[in-house]
Amino acid sequence: MRASIFRLIRPPGRMALHSAGDGGAKYIFAPAGSEAHGQAEQFTKASLTRGDLDATSPIRQFHSWFAAAQRSGRVAHPETCCLATASLPSGRVSSRMVYLKELDAEGFVVYSNFGTSRKARDLATNPWASLTFWWEDLERQVRVEGRAARLSPEESQKYFDTRVRGSRVGAWASRQSQVLTPVATDGGEGGEEEDDGREQLEGWVKEVEERFEGQEQILVPEFWGGLRIVPESVEFWQGRQSRLHDRFLYTKKESVQDDTDAWILERLSP
Repeated sequence: MRASIFRLIRPPGRMALHSAGDGGAKYIFAPAGSEAHGQAEQFTKASLTRGDLDATSPIRQFHSWFAAAQRSGRVAHPETCCLATASLPSGRVSSRMVYLKELDAEGFVVYSNFGTSRKARDLATNPWASLTFWWEDLERQVRVEGRAARLSPEESQKYFDTRVRGSRVGAWASRQSQVLTPVATDGGEGGEEEDDGREQLEGWVKEVEERFEGQEQILVPEFWGGLRIVPESVEFWQGRQSRLHDRFLYTKKESVQDDTDAWILERLSP
């Protein structure tokens, strides 16, 4: 019965790969958007050729694509990206979503905690990092790989000053990725839930608010600031039908005599 119901509610023209009654060994199998199971939609909105790209600079090319994503009105937050790091010698990878906050001739800049966070521990053993941008409605992806380096406190202060006060206080208060210890209660009187560790965080925030009470200017914490990923390679990906995507990779050449970056641009197989 359940399989027959699935066939009835499935939109026409979409193939069911399996139903919920097929053994139950997998929690998820071949999802397609809002459908539990189906065939993935095709990428048909655009194509990409070598002639569409900046011949000499992936930074300028990224700026062009980023501006197009902003103008389109179809990408809510084009600055959203996945920052991936890896620790050595284990090689274990960790990733998290962050916002791109700056782009300059040297590279891509994000801001975060670099004192207690997992990324800080990774970068202490391995300076390599990657960023991935996914602009779904444009069917575009950009992957950046390179060495990461902290910005100076003076550079970080300029961005820190643009944040709302609560976010500046939060940067000081949060010991990012540290386990929070629940505060002991008397058993949840009045139906209140027992603390799960949030009270410790709120206590740190209160301490910082008291510390900076009446001060509008707040110095950037030494453990917090900008991280610039200086690219060694940048890939531009445009979705195409039948998964035969257009992929172009910029790879940095060895330093040339005038100390300017030079890049090799190649098409990759999908």
